[in-house]
Amino acid sequence: MTPEGKQKARVKKILDELGCYYFFPIGGQYSARGVPDIIVCLDGLFVGLEIKAGKNKATALQLREIERIKSAGGFALVVDDSNIDELKSILEGVRPCQ
Repeated sequence: MTPEGKQKARVKKILDELGCYYFFPIGGQYSARGVPDIIVCLDGLFVGLEIKAGKNKATALQLREIERIKSAGGFALVVDDSNIDELKSILEGVRPCQ
């Protein structure tokens, strides 16, 4: 498994623990470019997660899409080695009140 694949597996486990609906969009000829790796519904909140591992960084296009999600009222971020250990707490912090 690639380092990014390992990161995605860790994120998937966290999303399962939080009871989220999520999917991994498949890129292709007719797909929008820059869409985050994982699209999540967290208690009605739209969340986009771009997963990176090691020295890999989000591209300008990916960062633009993250900003578009935020501007539309959703939550999005790049998940990498610097914040993956806090991801569950981050998501719990943005979770809408029940």
